[in-house]
Order: sequence, then structure tokens, then C-alpha cells
Amino acid sequence: MRFDVTILGSSSATPIYNRNPTAQALNINERFYLIDCGEGTQQQMLRFDIKSSRIDYIFISHLHGDHYLGLVGLLSSLHLNGRKKPLTLFGPPHLKEIIDIQFKYSETTLHFELIFYPTNAEKAEVILDNQDITVETIILDHRVACTGFLFRQKRRLRKINKEKADELEVPVTYYSILKRGVDYLTTDGQVHPNSELTTPADEPMAYAYCSDTLYNESYFKQIANVDLLYHEATFAHAMLDRANETHHTTALQAGEIARLTGAKKLLIGHFSARYKTLTELLDEARSVFPETELAIEGKNFIIGN
Repeated sequence: MRFDVTILGSSSATPIYNRNPTAQALNINERFYLIDCGEGTQQQMLRFDIKSSRIDYIFISHLHGDHYLGLVGLLSSLHLNGRKKPLTLFGPPHLKEIIDIQFKYSETTLHFELIFYPTNAEKAEVILDNQDITVETIILDHRVACTGFLFRQKRRLRKINKEKADELEVPVTYYSILKRGVDYLTTDGQVHPNSELTTPADEPMAYAYCSDTLYNESYFKQIANVDLLYHEATFAHAMLDRANETHHTTALQAGEIARLTGAKKLLIGHFSARYKTLTELLDEARSVFPETELAIEGKNFIIGN
């Protein structure tokens, strides 16, 4: 099952050369999810071969422009390109008002259904549950209401041991039952334990997206032991006072969060435009959590690897 994320934007409040505002495209079993949609996201999708027509779900963490100002443009392009299938949008309650005003004064009526679910920044809850994953909100501590998103794979069915199944001449029609853990009963009444004919499914993976937030232990338990943790790291720790003032996290703190929560791997992003190169931030996070990578635009990260 495919489970990976492509970075479309990794800058904070203002874009700089080679760094756009925040956006990520998550591919889960060839179903696409867009996380945040800063200015320029459409161009980034074209650049990195992410087809906007394949996106069925969009998640907006909060109403600071670097996380949503590309959204109306994206919706408009989908409309102009003839999209018909519904699109589901999750975000702060006032986001719908912003979208409605934009389309009201441009006299635009979308050709597709836009299904909007307001997020609740006071309480973590499951907002999506489909055949592949569940998505939970993560309550963050920012200057405005802000949520992260926790994507968890659902446990898959057991895998058929084809060699053993062929040896016992198990009918293919029985495979779906075997995958669910049922033993195999031959026509002469002999029972073959399921463990002989199947192997366990891979362990479900989890990806936590922690958007803008002050260092706050309140969400640590919820994101414990994820396979990949994306966490903002706007400033180096020398600017801790500025980070606290703006309700952001330093790279050192992001590394500490990954260590304390038992993350398998850390991805840092949302870099301040003051940093022309990112070595300082990477080194700082790695000083406490070596398995750290930069959210470099265009780079794809396989969750669980």
C-alpha cells in the first residue's frame, strides 16, 4: 500500500526564492490528500507532477494566509478545467465564508460539489474515516485557532502464502476468507491453521502533520510513536523569544518533540525567510534527534522508510 508525502511548500509567512508557503500532497493507496494550500500551490503541483484533478480531500490547518491563500485559485482552476466529482474540504469554520465571498463577487458557481466540514480547534476528533485511513485533528497552540492532522492507515488483511495454498490446492474463492483469519477446512475434514496459509499484514503506518504551534506538551500523547512526524521549525533556538512571541517552534524544540514522542523519523519545515540556507536548522534538530530531514520542496518521503 502506497503511503508517501510530497513537499510542495516549506516557507513560513512569506515566500522566498526556491521556497513557497506551506503545502503538502499525501498519496495513500493512490488517493490524494492536500494538506494546506499556500500561495503558489498550483504552480508547485504542476512543477512536481501532482495532478490537481486527483485530489479529493483538502485539509487547511488555520487561517493565516501562508496556509490557505492558494485555495480559492485552486478551486477556481478545478472549476474551469471541468471537474465534476465532489471535493471534500476540512478547515476552520470561517474558511467557508471566505470562499463564498470570493465566488460571490466573481459570480462563480462551481461545477462540482464542495463539501465543507468545519474543524473544531478545541477538541481532537476523527474527521475522516474511509477504507484506507482515519484522520484526526491535533489541537495546536498558535495565535489563531489551529489544528494539525494525524493520518493513520487501517490494518490490512492477512497475506496469502501462495506456495502453501497451491500445495494444498486451496480454491481461490477461499482466499478472501483466509485473509480474515479463518482456518482452512479440506473436503475430507482436515483443518489447516490460518497461520500455515497466511502471514500477518504489514503494521499500519501513521503520519502526523503539526502545523504552526508553540511548544506545548498537550498533543504529545496523541502523536506518540508515529512513523513520520512533520513539525514546524520556524526559527533556530537562538530566536526562542521570537518563537514564543509568534507562537512558533524552534528546530531544537522540534527535535526534542520527536525524541519525547518516540517518532521514527522527523521532517521539519515552515522555515522563516530569514534563513537563506537551512543547515543551521537541520543540525540543531539532529543534535537531539538524528533521524531528521528537511522538508525540501519536490522531495518525496515514503512513510515507514
